[in-house]
Amino acid sequence: MSNVFFVGDELVAGHGDPKALGWAGRVAARTLPLAPHLRFHTLAVPGETTGELTSRWDEEALRRIGPDGVSGTTNFVLFAIGRHDLSHGVSPTMTRLHLANTLDRASALGFRTMIAGPPPIAAEDRRAVAEYSALCEESAARRDVPYIDMYGPLARHEQWATDMAMSGGELPLQAGYGLMAWLVLHSTWHDWLGVPSSALTA
Repeated sequence: MSNVFFVGDELVAGHGDPKALGWAGRVAARTLPLAPHLRFHTLAVPGETTGELTSRWDEEALRRIGPDGVSGTTNFVLFAIGRHDLSHGVSPTMTRLHLANTLDRASALGFRTMIAGPPPIAAEDRRAVAEYSALCEESAARRDVPYIDMYGPLARHEQWATDMAMSGGELPLQAGYGLMAWLVLHSTWHDWLGVPSSALTA
């Protein structure tokens, strides 16, 4: 068996989704038929900053791996970076440090790692989120970690804007989470997990 961890804030938990799946649930549901050996774990803390994520994710993940530990399992972790460094006034320098520490810890544990950047959230300044997204992408590139850009495609997407307007600007609704799931599934997701290409076309 292999473990796949989704680590992030309320968007990983799927808050606001009428179907209670969020993007992580949708991605898992589409992936399991191709790779039934995978076990998915959602480790979400609403309102979390990168510093708070760094301080807790590894303990939570290790508790779920099972008795064989990291040496007896294959483990993947997708860090979905939320917007809360912006709302809490965390400096770009500290965000970079937190992301570097998170990725280095995952590497030390032997986890295969991916980052998903923050989507455009109407409650935050768009330019600030764009710069924050670019910072996350830069941090991933420095550690040669695959990156999923949630900001660029969704900033121009009419359905995303409609979802955010209907929700009050804090959370996407059903359509928005579907768009986020689509971006994950059409990234390097399958290659990262090692799902055979023949299975993708089945």
